[in-house]
Amino acid sequence: MILNLTRGTTIASEVHFATTGKDRTRGLLGRDLMPEGEALVFPRCRQVHTFGMRFPIDVLFVDKHGRVARAVQDMKPGRLSAWVLRSSSTVELPAGTLEKSGTRTSDEIVID
Repeated sequence: MILNLTRGTTIASEVHFATTGKDRTRGLLGRDLMPEGEALVFPRCRQVHTFGMRFPIDVLFVDKHGRVARAVQDMKPGRLSAWVLRSSSTVELPAGTLEKSGTRTSDEIVID
């Protein structure tokens, strides 16, 4: 589960971790959608891309203290995110999740 402690909202109820090289390389490729309530977490990640993806996503770059260093809404397929130096992990979410949860830069989140 991923909670936004600042806003008191749930960001995702089903969390998957991309920890192996294979998981990190594949990410969301080959999928037609990402269900609402799902998240894919990439530990030790400062940049993501959506090359080869079929749908837009929301992305959170989270620092080592659990603060959102950068929040990207509706990242379209075929894009490369900014390099976020303070990021220690990245969370990919279905597009619209950040708006629904009210999540923005500097919010404190917890990934469980």
